[in-house]
Amino acid sequence: MLSGKNILLGISGGIAAYKTTFLVRLLIKAGAQVKIVMTQSASSFVSPLTLSTLSKNPVLLDFVNQEDGSLSWNNHVELGLWADVMLIAPASANTLSKMANGTCDNLLLATYLSAKCPVYFAPAMDLDMYKHPSTKSSLEKLSTFGNIMIPAESGELASGLYGEGRMAEPENMLAFLQTDLAKGLPLTGKKVLITAGPTHEAIDPVRFLGNRSSGTMGFELAKKAANLGAKVILVSGPTHLDIDKNSIQLIRVTSAQEMYEACHNYYADIDVAICAAAVADYRPKSIATEKVKKKEGDMFLALERTPDILRSLGENKENQFLVGFALETQNELENAKGKLKKKHLDGIVLNSLKDDGAGFGSTTNKITFIDKNFEIKTFGLKTKSEVASDIWEEIISRIHA
Repeated sequence: MLSGKNILLGISGGIAAYKTTFLVRLLIKAGAQVKIVMTQSASSFVSPLTLSTLSKNPVLLDFVNQEDGSLSWNNHVELGLWADVMLIAPASANTLSKMANGTCDNLLLATYLSAKCPVYFAPAMDLDMYKHPSTKSSLEKLSTFGNIMIPAESGELASGLYGEGRMAEPENMLAFLQTDLAKGLPLTGKKVLITAGPTHEAIDPVRFLGNRSSGTMGFELAKKAANLGAKVILVSGPTHLDIDKNSIQLIRVTSAQEMYEACHNYYADIDVAICAAAVADYRPKSIATEKVKKKEGDMFLALERTPDILRSLGENKENQFLVGFALETQNELENAKGKLKKKHLDGIVLNSLKDDGAGFGSTTNKITFIDKNFEIKTFGLKTKSEVASDIWEEIISRIHA
């Protein structure tokens, strides 16, 4: 949920501010870009230099910067527009009251009032302050603004008392954000299986049969599915690509047989499966245990069919929505329709090597989506990230129909 998101962290003055160092680390690890605005009093509890180092961005404390005799200002409107999510943690009683009543006497509050994104806040204060009627009034008022509270926890407080008012632990805040941001997304609660990349079929210990697939299309489909709320199992053949998302389980395989086994291990619990991998159709009948030495004359290699992963999934389909890919060079539409029907698919993505910018090794693709009723939709040349969005839009419109 947080990968690629711009998170604006607002820190107000309170002892719980020390926890924001751990929070920033967790947000960065989750794939977010983090910028930080803090009040002057917050800088007494946690070092701006520490937070700047962790976030890899300057920490902003005031409207005006003065360096080497020159003046510049921090644009709170730009910060508010930059953010996909604003999180104010800790949110002290003072800051909560100012947020609720529109007081704007520091950069954090000006940025809060400028934010167009969802705003989360994590209260942190002593027990009696947390239970005071004025604090309760602030919390209730902020909820009417659409701001979302990450509830305070019970525990030992800075005063030595024990009770409610302790700021949520960083890992709990992260989990809260991820769960809340997933609400209402079209693939929330769905499990998705995606195959990507080529397969390599060994000839001997140093040679293999393969193809030019980079795996980019499958990886983009996986990232898009995760951003739409799905839990994703990504089965990838050999590729230089990597992915770091908690909601994506990456399973690396080499051969078609390994990919076949991995897919069938998970298929029964899957809601949507997209086979975007370029699986080798043939493999050597026997694999040499030692490197095959070069000899005079030609070499002949006996081949056998690899398992047809897509067809086997289609034959075992129950409630899954199954989509395949067809890379064609001639009779593209008819071949794709034939594959769609023969392999019991719900949809197929057709791309042609005749289209400039499409196919293997490119950052772009040009596709046609065909569903089981032979409804056809053709898209122009786009980046593979944009193509992934188009494919998921077509799938979601059908599984929610």
